[in-house]
Amino acid sequence: MNKLNKVGLSALCGSLATIVGAQAGEISVSGGATATWQSFGGSQTGNPIGMNSGLTFKGSGELDGGQTFSLTLTHADKAAWSAGSLALTTNSFGKIRVALADGGSGIDAYDDKMPSAWEETWGTGLGTGIDLISGVGASTNIEWKLPTMYGMTLSLAYAGANDGVANNDKASSGGGASAFQSGYDAMLNINPTWAGDAASGLNLFVGGSETNQEMKSIGLTANDKQEVVAGFTYAIGPVTAGWQRTGEFGGETAVSKLDYYDNESFGVSFNVNDDLSISYGELESTKKVTGTPGVTTTVESIQLAYTMGGASIKIAETDLSNGTYSTAASADQEATTVALTLAF
Repeated sequence: MNKLNKVGLSALCGSLATIVGAQAGEISVSGGATATWQSFGGSQTGNPIGMNSGLTFKGSGELDGGQTFSLTLTHADKAAWSAGSLALTTNSFGKIRVALADGGSGIDAYDDKMPSAWEETWGTGLGTGIDLISGVGASTNIEWKLPTMYGMTLSLAYAGANDGVANNDKASSGGGASAFQSGYDAMLNINPTWAGDAASGLNLFVGGSETNQEMKSIGLTANDKQEVVAGFTYAIGPVTAGWQRTGEFGGETAVSKLDYYDNESFGVSFNVNDDLSISYGELESTKKVTGTPGVTTTVESIQLAYTMGGASIKIAETDLSNGTYSTAASADQEATTVALTLAF
């Protein structure tokens, strides 16, 4: 067992503390805090002031032969670890990562890749209720990201039970009555830099996921749940634009059960200078339940972000129609969100 032989403490921006081990291992801590003010439709509902904080612990080390490993733990707010991953980067066989439902594996990492000045279109504080693809990324999973060749990177992810549970060590999520069994993701990302300068800012991505389903509690078998994504982003100078489309097919055919979600989004951002950026984004999500008409939720957001060293001021003006796939008048909302973020 290795013993720690050096402990260092640093107040440098980007790192709160560093612990150095005997075998070239290191743990660093970074974090930040955000205070927000939000109003709905120009009116105040309750206390509009909010705050959160977060810490990220990152450990890294090196094996014989130059292969590296890393550990990431995210403490998003309050007293619960929200995400974690353990990764091994090999010299020739790519990167193998065990993820504790951190949302960064398989197609879950591409649920919304549209450019923005601050947050995703749906992530500025309004309760949109929009369903996003997740694949096996919402469960404890293992991902293998193959080495990049000619600008193309293929990643494969697997969960023994895609049930949305983050397992502790020496534990399993158990069988129970969950319909979701093993799941598989495949994701291809392409940066065609070999195609010349005109394509240097282009990024293409396409992927899919399949989860086996079995109605254990009632002894029935459903079709497999399937999810797909395809899209692109293109950057030229200070402008980045993008478009993507995702689909989620529930697999159950009974009346009142989910038939599909169909999401389409686009966004464009403009970096005015190194400190100031603005963006516009829109997302349409249609939910179709078997035996009923589909309902479309639409959200659009104009955002601005200004950075001053370790501090950032961010503003979003967001409009929502048919929130949570409801046609009630109360499902239409608008909100203004102002945030001050301090990074350590």
